[in-house]
Amino acid sequence: MKRLQTTTALLIALSMSAGTLSPLITPAPVVAQTQIQFTDVTASHWASQFIISLAEQEIIAGFPDGTFRPDEPVTRAQYAAMVRKAFSTSYIRSSTSFVDVSTNFWAAGAIDEAYRMGFLSGYPNNVFQPNQNIPRAQVLVSLANGLDYQATTLASADVYRDSQSIPNYATASIAAATEQRMVVNYPDIQALRPNQTATRADVAAFIYQALASQNQVATVQSPYIVQVRRTTTTAQSTITEGTTIPVTYTDGDKIVLLPDETLPLTLQVTEAIRDNQGQVLIPRNSEIIGELRPITVGSQQGTQFIAQTLVLESGRQLELQAQSSVITTTETIRRGASVGEVFAGAVLGSGAAAAVGSVTGDDEIQTWEVLTGTVAGAIGGLFLGRERVEVISVNPDTDLTLTVNQSLTLSE
Repeated sequence: MKRLQTTTALLIALSMSAGTLSPLITPAPVVAQTQIQFTDVTASHWASQFIISLAEQEIIAGFPDGTFRPDEPVTRAQYAAMVRKAFSTSYIRSSTSFVDVSTNFWAAGAIDEAYRMGFLSGYPNNVFQPNQNIPRAQVLVSLANGLDYQATTLASADVYRDSQSIPNYATASIAAATEQRMVVNYPDIQALRPNQTATRADVAAFIYQALASQNQVATVQSPYIVQVRRTTTTAQSTITEGTTIPVTYTDGDKIVLLPDETLPLTLQVTEAIRDNQGQVLIPRNSEIIGELRPITVGSQQGTQFIAQTLVLESGRQLELQAQSSVITTTETIRRGASVGEVFAGAVLGSGAAAAVGSVTGDDEIQTWEVLTGTVAGAIGGLFLGRERVEVISVNPDTDLTLTVNQSLTLSE
């Protein structure tokens, strides 16, 4: 009886388009065949091996008109039904009640089981959003978490050209899924498209590869399965002079300091740095420790970030000689200005904070994030009574790209 109920729920789940079929309407059953065929999945279709194999095992199903509709989106409820049918892992937690999943909702049982197995979770306030289309990243995170896969290195998530688009919460799980050969990217194997809605073909491919990683199905050959080359760093791995390293400062939308202020900063690498063979040398999210230093260009004062230390994800630290371009963008703060309006989303050097506070007298400056910097002289007394103060404004997303000054060899 349980198997019959499960199969019925799955057929309902997979034979409906999101939001177009009432849960109270049961579609005509798909007739089982010895050799499954769908009119819109030819032998040359990129996902045909995954789709047909799962359909023959009754893990997924098509529609009564003989189609599979591989390009249609998959909702979270529909995905829960697929997971429930595909996997039979042990429960790792107790049931929970989602405020938007009623007991008579067609996928309530599937959602409950997927949750208890650890494949799916809800959103804050006990919301599940069953009719929300599920993104590709969320599917991969679900499968990696449900099967308890751990990445050997986060750099495995950097093999994708659009790795910077991977949500922070998903990086470790996608790295693990990649190492387990669960990721299938069509038509561009290097484009993960993590935030794009998963199609029925995508989900079939991901689930099949997840089952293959557990030796539950036969291995298939596809040019779209992502494979990670497991290589070790050698003495020949070198970050050459002139290499650019894109970075950002994650704690503020801009950095404000005095022209003669020195300000320590830790930046974050936003894109992986690779060698000519595509091997990752500096993983995304590595840290670079350094400081903004005063510099004079002609008659104009500015600031420049000077890198000192590269911190890899393993915690290993290397001396790094790199620097940003000279930043000379200034803002003039006048007496009576509202600090909240001028510095929304900014972090201030302690010198700039003291100077601005002396000119504006705005107590709100005390509530802003202030970084300890060094400036010669007594800042408060120097600016007290002045009508304005000039500060340098740094945009972390555009001003801090680093250029390596001296080649750095990476070794074991």
